[in-house]
Amino acid sequence: MTPPTSQPPSLQPPRPEQRPREVAAPGGRRVDPYYWLRDDSREDAQVIAHLEAENRYFEQTTAAQQPLREQLFAEMKARIKEDDAGPPEFDNGYWYYSRYEAGRDYAVHCRRQGTMDAPEEILLDANLEAEGNAYYRLGAMEVSPDNRWLAWTEDCVGRRQYRLRIRELATGATTAPRVDNIQPDLAWASDSRRLLFVQQDETTLLGNRVLLLSREAGAEPELIYEEKDDAFFMGVHRARSGRYVFITLQATETSEWRFAPADAPEAGFAPVIPRTSGHEYDVEDHGTDVVIRSNENAPNFRLLRAPPNEAAERTRWQEIVPHREDALVEGFECYDEWLAIEERVDGLLRMRLRRWDGSDERLIAGDDTPSAIHLIGTPEPSSPTVRYAQSTLTTPETIYDHELASGSRTLVKQQPVVGDFDAADYASEYRWITVRDGARVPVSLLHRRDTPLDGSAPILLTGYGAYGICLDPGFSSHRLSLLDRGWVIGIAHVRGGEDLGRAWYDAGRLAQKPNTFRDFMDVSDTLVTEGVCAPDQLHATGGSAGGLLMGVIANEYPGRYRSISAHVPFVDILTTMLDPSIPLTTNEYDEWGNPERPEDYATIAAYSPYDNIRAQAYPPMLVSSGLWDSQVQYWEPTKWVAKLRDHQTDEAPIFLATEMEAGHGGRSGRFQRLHEQARDYAFVLAEANGGG
Repeated sequence: MTPPTSQPPSLQPPRPEQRPREVAAPGGRRVDPYYWLRDDSREDAQVIAHLEAENRYFEQTTAAQQPLREQLFAEMKARIKEDDAGPPEFDNGYWYYSRYEAGRDYAVHCRRQGTMDAPEEILLDANLEAEGNAYYRLGAMEVSPDNRWLAWTEDCVGRRQYRLRIRELATGATTAPRVDNIQPDLAWASDSRRLLFVQQDETTLLGNRVLLLSREAGAEPELIYEEKDDAFFMGVHRARSGRYVFITLQATETSEWRFAPADAPEAGFAPVIPRTSGHEYDVEDHGTDVVIRSNENAPNFRLLRAPPNEAAERTRWQEIVPHREDALVEGFECYDEWLAIEERVDGLLRMRLRRWDGSDERLIAGDDTPSAIHLIGTPEPSSPTVRYAQSTLTTPETIYDHELASGSRTLVKQQPVVGDFDAADYASEYRWITVRDGARVPVSLLHRRDTPLDGSAPILLTGYGAYGICLDPGFSSHRLSLLDRGWVIGIAHVRGGEDLGRAWYDAGRLAQKPNTFRDFMDVSDTLVTEGVCAPDQLHATGGSAGGLLMGVIANEYPGRYRSISAHVPFVDILTTMLDPSIPLTTNEYDEWGNPERPEDYATIAAYSPYDNIRAQAYPPMLVSSGLWDSQVQYWEPTKWVAKLRDHQTDEAPIFLATEMEAGHGGRSGRFQRLHEQARDYAFVLAEANGGG
């Protein structure tokens, strides 16, 4: 198949200058002609000019798509209930909730004392805080134990470097302590005077120091804990019980939790279980014990309990939920009389409730297939209900409260869709596709009931396949703009996610990483050969690590796809993983491999999209990026697009669209993000219809 071109002959793409530079590589000499496009400061005038030229080229070349973009934006915006509010939750004497006001991008966060009939107190109006910023993202928002103070973190750039702010709720007086470049999470000490947070390294942005700060003006933060191993991500949070503060340390294959009394965090944090290579665990306290989710002798995890000061002694472990080969224990939450467990079976997420004494057990599964049951939980362990959300591809997210005493459920909220939406007009299915090595890959499909799966409809197929992350079936009102135009949406649950347990993840990382790509290509082939999709109407999309997937299929199997959309794609993986100064590199050696080791170098070099571009025809491609991205640096997609154009033997358009005031997640604000979605949909719709 030769994809059509939508590139008018009068418009030519930007051609950045080639400045060959040898990049140190233990596996051999590598020369990068576009290395100079990397500018850590984001201030190089030539680099900025090139990115702006790319944006102009995209806008001018696709000018004919602008009316469609505007129409798509209007459709998606019209489905949003603009004055919506989230369900309230009770915590420490107050009902907390967030609401949106018509026409505004950000939420207003509120509370009412004792009852929802009490006067509303506005804790934080993110619309006001965002004023004057092209980008705004709220991180953590924590009320002090005495209910008098609000602490929050905010990112005004998109770089995921947050700053701390504190507000006295009675007066509204707000301070911004001299603390920035921190992670979003916070934890109050019991005295409501001191806060714990995680400071990031200035270069790598790796959180490596836990600091304790008094909220009094002029106070200097005190170092509480410093992590020397740069393979670990770090977090801090207060236990639901309020008894402890936890420091969490997580590498790909190893974790460690440290705890201290919330009333004396300065006393130091002791490990619940000292780290051991290959042992992953997490913790919540219950009564006088801690409950531990551990993968020791249990690849899919099991649940245990032990006294916190004796949990390091395996002889003190009491098993609560044993390991199962067919079920991944994904998460849990402790209540006074009950244990709530998230478990994944055959790729689908569900919830199990179990009395601590074992006298009662309940399974809560979705009302449709595919579906997912997400444990939302409640702030207080004494709550008489467990809150969960049910999501399917055809039905808006529905939130329920499950009554623990009676087993009944109460509908709390279903996300509204404005307009004439009827879930009965849409259908989904969950099928299994056998790939080349015999593995069975689950695939979710979504379409209108009047759109037959007979090969006549175009399909937009997405995948991810990394970090054990699962693309759970969930509703999106934005997708209706494609579905109502006769499209099918597909999700390939490829290896590298944890859909079928830990083994599914392990089979898609390190030396087994190529399975991720093969799974996606084989699913693509099967959808065509089984007559679900026309051979010339399969479109692929993926972001971040899913963008890496898009980069590989573009090199390996370009003729299969009518178009490819790669968003913030991780495509220069070999160069990045050879540079420990780049954020995330050192944390991810156990995910991708350390290319300083010859065997890892060979594996990565064999699939790295930037290193495997070849002289061939490429399909039309839309590549998006964020200048301030700290997860996938902007220069990766920028260099990739330039090199692709150097080697392509056809005239299919390859576009780069860079958000100049955003990072990895794109624009902030619920309406601003719709412009990006409308742009992406307009691209695939135009390419499906011959370009233009």
